[in-house]
Amino acid sequence: MEHALSPATLSELRRPRPYPAVSVLTPTHRREPDNAQDPVRLRNVVAEAKKQIESDPAVTRQRRAELVQQLDLALAEVDLAHAEDGLAIFAAPGEHQVWSLARRVPERVVLSDTFLTRNLVAAQSSERPFWVLSVSADRVTLWNGGGDRVTEERTDSFPLARSLEDPDAERQERVGDLASTFRAERTRNFLREADTAMSAVLREQSRPLYVTGDTAALSLLDEVGTVTKDAWHLQHGGLAHGTPEAVWQAVRPLVGAEERRNADVVTRELESARGRKEFAAGVDELWQNASQGRVRLLAVEENYRETVRDGGEHLVPADSGDLDAREDIVDEIVEQCLETGAEVRFVPDGSLGDAKGIAGVLRY
Repeated sequence: MEHALSPATLSELRRPRPYPAVSVLTPTHRREPDNAQDPVRLRNVVAEAKKQIESDPAVTRQRRAELVQQLDLALAEVDLAHAEDGLAIFAAPGEHQVWSLARRVPERVVLSDTFLTRNLVAAQSSERPFWVLSVSADRVTLWNGGGDRVTEERTDSFPLARSLEDPDAERQERVGDLASTFRAERTRNFLREADTAMSAVLREQSRPLYVTGDTAALSLLDEVGTVTKDAWHLQHGGLAHGTPEAVWQAVRPLVGAEERRNADVVTRELESARGRKEFAAGVDELWQNASQGRVRLLAVEENYRETVRDGGEHLVPADSGDLDAREDIVDEIVEQCLETGAEVRFVPDGSLGDAKGIAGVLRY
């Protein structure tokens, strides 16, 4: 199952496809006893997707068979033992993808000429993704962080590895005698290469960066590179060869502190916007402003959801399951704001007070 949504991957998912591109969404659960319902619910929603394909006169017999095959292949890839809060399955002739989401989604089946991506975009944004670069004399590892986990990022550039020229250097690193290793020109060049590779990653996906390593490694990377100037430093050796869980436990306090700081910054910005008459709150007001590209900063409480229907000039509350209900209007607003260049911040529940779960700072 997929977790990390890069700009390139999102662009590919949004590419038009021959009708129908099938999107299947269903909520899932992380823990017992709620997760006992997930297998049945998943089978039922996939069966509903097949039923819609079968009954659609615009779908040829050959394409129908291809789509059913791709849905079956996708279903076989689902690992509910590691489920999060939602699941998205995309299927089209010759392709399928399964996405695990750390954000609840409504149960739905959509047949269109593109995949339904807004829930993925909102889930990715709510995870507050970050990078962790772990540095040692012989290995540099890049970790993709978000939510409550990190995973190793394997690209053309990472991980970087080399043999230590001095046969005694590995022993020196183990016992802490790193001075000679990190004075070597080969080590300087190795870390310059890592800095260049990390710079390319940040140009493509700008995120907060945490850098871990022994004191000597961090000092040399600062000296020869540029990417660490705005990064958080954590003096913790061994993580370049470590496990994802070890890396997450090491950076978790820093990530938590930064999230609390960001929430405080957002609260101050919203209060300032009230005084300037640049403040908006509520899904109806935010949806109208987001559609016009007027939102500069959007703040959403982490578990805020709202079901609405279009009442003409305004969105009005609706019950989940109503025929014309828009159950993921918050995710629609998030995606629209990101599309128009707004900054989106998810904050702890209750942080926005009387703003009713969602608020924004307007551009004009």
